[in-house]
Amino acid sequence: MKLLLYIIFLNFIVLISATGNQVLASGNFSYQQTGGFQADTSRRNAQTSGTDTTGTEKLEYSARDSTVVDKANEIIYLYGKARVVYQGLELDAEYISYNSKTKVLFARGIKNAKGKYIGRPIFKMDGQGTSLADSIRYNTETGAGNIWEVFTEQEGGFFTGGKAKKQPDDEIHSKGQIFSTCNLPHPHFGIFITKGIVTENQIITGPVYLKIEDIPLPIGLPFAFFPKPNKRSSGVILPNPGEDATRGFFLRDGGYYLGLNDYWDAKILGTIFTRGSYEGSLYSNYTKRYKYNGSVNFRYSNSRYGVEGTPEYAPKKDFNLMWNHSQNANAKPGTNFSASVDAGTSSFNENTAGGSSYDYSQFTKNTLRSSVSYGKVFGNGINLSIAADGSQETQTKTVSLRLPDLSLSVPTFNPFDSKDRLGEQKWYQKITVGYSMQASNSITTTEDQLFKKEALNNFKNGVNHSIPINMAFNLFNYFNFNTGINYSERWAFQTIEKTYLRVVNGGDVQKIDTISGFRRNGEYSLSMGTSTKIYSTAQFTKFGNFKALRHVMTPQVSFSYRPDFSDVKRGYYKNAMYEDGSAVLDQRGLPVKYSIFEGSVYGGPGSGQNASLSFGLDNTIEAKVANPKDTTGTGEKKIPIIQGLGINGSYNFLATEYKLSNLSFNGRSQFSEKLGINFFGTLDPYQYRDSIIGTSQMPVRYRIDRYTWQEGRLPRITSFGFSTDYSLNPEALKRRNKNEEKLKDELATGGMTPEQSEALAKVSRDPNAFVDFKIPWNFSFGYTFQYNDAGLTSSITNTLNFNGDANITPKWKVQFNSGWDFKAGTFSQTSLSIYRDLHCWDMSVSWIPFGAYQFYSVDIKVKASVLQDLKLSKRKNYYTRY
Repeated sequence: MKLLLYIIFLNFIVLISATGNQVLASGNFSYQQTGGFQADTSRRNAQTSGTDTTGTEKLEYSARDSTVVDKANEIIYLYGKARVVYQGLELDAEYISYNSKTKVLFARGIKNAKGKYIGRPIFKMDGQGTSLADSIRYNTETGAGNIWEVFTEQEGGFFTGGKAKKQPDDEIHSKGQIFSTCNLPHPHFGIFITKGIVTENQIITGPVYLKIEDIPLPIGLPFAFFPKPNKRSSGVILPNPGEDATRGFFLRDGGYYLGLNDYWDAKILGTIFTRGSYEGSLYSNYTKRYKYNGSVNFRYSNSRYGVEGTPEYAPKKDFNLMWNHSQNANAKPGTNFSASVDAGTSSFNENTAGGSSYDYSQFTKNTLRSSVSYGKVFGNGINLSIAADGSQETQTKTVSLRLPDLSLSVPTFNPFDSKDRLGEQKWYQKITVGYSMQASNSITTTEDQLFKKEALNNFKNGVNHSIPINMAFNLFNYFNFNTGINYSERWAFQTIEKTYLRVVNGGDVQKIDTISGFRRNGEYSLSMGTSTKIYSTAQFTKFGNFKALRHVMTPQVSFSYRPDFSDVKRGYYKNAMYEDGSAVLDQRGLPVKYSIFEGSVYGGPGSGQNASLSFGLDNTIEAKVANPKDTTGTGEKKIPIIQGLGINGSYNFLATEYKLSNLSFNGRSQFSEKLGINFFGTLDPYQYRDSIIGTSQMPVRYRIDRYTWQEGRLPRITSFGFSTDYSLNPEALKRRNKNEEKLKDELATGGMTPEQSEALAKVSRDPNAFVDFKIPWNFSFGYTFQYNDAGLTSSITNTLNFNGDANITPKWKVQFNSGWDFKAGTFSQTSLSIYRDLHCWDMSVSWIPFGAYQFYSVDIKVKASVLQDLKLSKRKNYYTRY
């Protein structure tokens, strides 16, 4: 009943838009024959035009073939692509006649030699869309008129057939019309209106019923009465019935709609289940044109599972808040405010089947993230941003909040340069200074402790200041040289004090006390570095199409120095003490020190001094080959072999041992548009020794301060991995990404229905949910491999994911998404979808055949969002408790 009322209401809203003002549609077409001409008639040849003036009104007309004027009867006949313009009416047809006495305008098409009816009247009223009909009769004086077999589009719907008549008092009488979202002149389905009367403020109808493929269905109403408001209004929302496998039968999303004004609305909805569960929600959209738009969705649920009387039947109370806000980029240049909030209880998606979406990606979502930020760029380039963000881990039920998080940055400037300088900068004028500041107030706790009073004492806060001073210049025209000093100062409002407790036959236990109060620490470092590029090219003349090989090396060397700030005299570190006041010593007999800023937001200076030489080498190799498609024999093309192969490391001159760091390498190669590979790894330059511990005879491997090449061996690979993506149709991926971006842009600009918003969210969670028949086929896969050596043990992990789709016919598409779990030796989460385009309807089949989240659904629905309730669904969800 809700569906039918909704459809009929939309039907007549569109009817008002389609037939308002002066011209309406009517019934079966019948030819109007033109009588014989009198002797005093005049005939005008092809491409004629003219003007008929009656009083102060002017009627303009033209015709391609001929114009005949019957002066005695004051009738004008127009033949062949005739056109009439009168006040706000524009009319085109194969035949038009106008009677100046009766003020009646008539238009129709004609039958061609094959008996096909062509040249139907096409008309447009002032402020209305274009409509098509079999014939039209219109009185220019009274404004009354009839239209037979109209076809017009209004607000996403189409009116076809029937007859409608506009009375001089603006009342509309309609008969035998069909409203549908199918854009064919003979629609596949529609709501058939037997008769109706439309006035300015209300709609009264006789029987209305649903037709599918011209078959009347026994779904209708004997009569109906609807108010026709000229503005958004409030009203009751009827619930949708259904069944949940675990919570029983339900009435879902019934409630009330509040049309508050043109900029703000709200929906209050509720759902009840026969087994004791219930849900409620408040959804609101708001917008201010050219300023901002957003939405708020608060949901609450009380879920019961199991059998009544058992512990599982106890109520599970959950809530979720989603808030999205975006600001128009031109609203306040230099200022931005945005919000993306997804917060609530960690068990909300689990207990409500993903917010009743039955989407396994929602149900298995492990993290909820929220962010609210404000940013402002001042005229002098200073950037200020204030943010509050948080994350929730649904499995551990932990919450991390930063409230607020403040950042201030000043653009670099040249303090010794002059605005009036002429000529090149002197060396000291190249010195640049910058400043940045971050401040944070954060906490990490559990959900049940977050809103307790004690949680306020667990917030950690601090401020970090950074002042970089740099100078860069070219050395000998080939080397880029830079040097600088960086100073960092941190402010903390909590520090710690450690006390060690001796344990018999066990290790020492640390007792940590938090001490409130302001403390600061500062450190500085010096750095300098240089880089250049080295080019080498090898030319070949005897290797067929292979012409040249080019190698570009980019070496980088830098040196940095940082003093030791762990001296207890500075006050940043303290010597560790036992409860009896004695010092804690390490294995070498030296005092153990700890930082009083340990665990603070920005920490404190590191221990030990550092004088490091960092080095790196990046390589690019490409080949030049003759282009076989170039018939001139001079065309060449470049083929990248290695687009980046780099190795990096550092050497600390002041370290007491292990001065050389591990060496890391990474690279990438794009062999073709369809295949590329990224690789990475770590090399350990030190030797290892194997040994046996005690009587347990347990083997261990330990590192020694001796390089592998001292024994004639290369550094040991401790980790290595690579990943590759391959697409048989890369253009399909580009098109799909473009479609997703387009949908996101539409969401950002507003104007989407809740159904369209949910469809977009589904596409964001699963790109295969977007069906595009313009992509004939696609198959792609991604593979990742990683090896790790932990000494005596090593591990290998590799994953394979693949997906694709294909148009079996121009109207059938099959999609799949799967992967292979090498550890389990079986397929990972696999889904299969079949889609059938039924013109104005969609049919889709989704199936997850095996695994933890087995599922299937079959849906047949109308494409247009205005009739989203007109659908037939059959599904079985994985969401099952018993």
